[in-house]
Amino acid sequence: MAKKNSFDPDKLVLTKPEILEFCDRVLAKWNKNPSKNTNNILAMNAVKTSIVWTDDESLKAIWGEILAWTFELLYENAMAQDDESWGNVMKKLKNKK
Repeated sequence: MAKKNSFDPDKLVLTKPEILEFCDRVLAKWNKNPSKNTNNILAMNAVKTSIVWTDDESLKAIWGEILAWTFELLYENAMAQDDESWGNVMKKLKNKK
């Protein structure tokens, strides 16, 4: 009987090319208005360069932490918006899909 792997949302399973493809999609969006997004484009290109030069194990460790922190930051950011009820914040997050 084969052991089934458990789901771990903090574990990076994307490949380096898939992460770079994501960065390219973001850059394509920002390049529609480059004068407004100059700093963002520069920063994303720096991120892409760091991804290219980082070995796979370090990439998995770094992005695993980023993924874990993202969930915590989303929660903290939602809770900090005390001008809205938690239910309204959750609805807005759900409708962002």
